[in-house]
Amino acid sequence: MGKIKVTKVKSAINRTQNQKRILEALGLKKMGQTVEHADTPNILGMVNKVKHLVSVEESK
Repeated sequence: MGKIKVTKVKSAINRTQNQKRILEALGLKKMGQTVEHADTPNILGMVNKVKHLVSVEESK
């Protein structure tokens, strides 16, 4: 499995509680913060739910 870098690019203000919890579960708290995760189906599903708030790129 590869790795992905997830960066928070938009605020979670006025978003649903579910989306806020997903961002927190991904480890994203501040704007511009980047975390690295394995690209498992669980992580990719979470990223897909908040794709309008984050940017995703492959990591090597």
